[in-house]
Amino acid sequence: MAEIKNYTLNFGPQHPATHGVLRLVLELDGEVVERADPHIGLLHRATEKLAENRTFLQTVPYMDRLDYMSMMQNEHAYVLAVEKLLGCEVPVRAQYIRVMFDEITRILNHLLWLGTHGLDIGAMTMFLYTFREREDLMDIYEAVTGARVHAAYYRPGGVYRDLPDSMPKYQVNKYKSAAEVARLNTHREGSVLDFIEDFTNRFPKCVDDYETLLTENRIWKQRTVGIGVVDAGRAKALGFTGPMLRGSGVAWDLRRMQPYEVYDRLDFEIPVGKNGDCYDRYLVRMEEFRQSNRIIRQCVDWLKANPGPVITGDHKVAPPSRATMKANMEELIHHFKLFTEGMHVPAGEAYAAIEHSKGEFGVYLISDGANKPYRMKLRAPGFVHLSAMDEMARGHMIADVVAIIGTMDIVFGDIDR
Repeated sequence: MAEIKNYTLNFGPQHPATHGVLRLVLELDGEVVERADPHIGLLHRATEKLAENRTFLQTVPYMDRLDYMSMMQNEHAYVLAVEKLLGCEVPVRAQYIRVMFDEITRILNHLLWLGTHGLDIGAMTMFLYTFREREDLMDIYEAVTGARVHAAYYRPGGVYRDLPDSMPKYQVNKYKSAAEVARLNTHREGSVLDFIEDFTNRFPKCVDDYETLLTENRIWKQRTVGIGVVDAGRAKALGFTGPMLRGSGVAWDLRRMQPYEVYDRLDFEIPVGKNGDCYDRYLVRMEEFRQSNRIIRQCVDWLKANPGPVITGDHKVAPPSRATMKANMEELIHHFKLFTEGMHVPAGEAYAAIEHSKGEFGVYLISDGANKPYRMKLRAPGFVHLSAMDEMARGHMIADVVAIIGTMDIVFGDIDR
């Protein structure tokens, strides 16, 4: 009979299934995990410390680089915290735009999660399908902000600019014929809002396709059912939030329980699982696709019917328009002071949290009345979830560790901060 040996194994940090630079030290009894010890810090960029040396406005682009799959959502929590300190009113149109882009970002995040989680545990086709839909959403990001990933679009007091009246179109080139370009541009003839509306019409069918491939697939279920089980009480004790908590049967969602912006005006459901395993967390996120799509559609309808300002008129917080800045000396001074010295935020402290794609993402700010934060502390959902890796992996096989990492949907910019 073969002798079973005990091993200590490095899983990562260069392993493709670690979803970032995670070094996981596994103590094994044969192929069974006896202990899992996550080592982090290999991507640490000191975002919280950097903020102390940047103006409140200059810190916004750093938010994009935290969880770089949920860019605008990170910005959202930060600007909400700054606005709490300022006591700043945000125009309603800007609130709807923020909510719409939060949900577009949630779909972007979940598409990447689904594609890579599938790839990790053997469903390669998913990656190709999900990235097809991500391209459309990235095009929306680019049309509105000029960037496909690091948008820096949300600002204290609103958003950088209103939604454009046209979508960029494909051009004929040596790789694309006129007929192919005409087909690709079919959905791009109207405004950005028209393109988003068209996406909301097409996307439910795409989610049906994903579910056809995975939900009742016996290999998928063998890899996820009963794996990484966390019951409701333990999930709360561990500090889980988002799909990790709702998959365990706890109907907690900040968009419902502590509404911010205009979520209390919108109609949507909170999907909840029962068993707290990888499969239930998958099902929760699949339903979140549909609910986010529903929220986006409601925002599109409201935005089409209600024009208006998208950023506060207080020029101590937001710059004047380019036209007035070039025609008026006082406005020029406001513009110059805002982008050189920055806004002075009243002394105090504030915590703002949003329902991020991965859970509760919070920003705790302390101001001493200067133009830079005195301290900033980020509450990253992925950090809390990763801390439960040992508990979730014990007794499982090495292959199940990959499924557990995938179900956490971890991104290391967020964890290492």
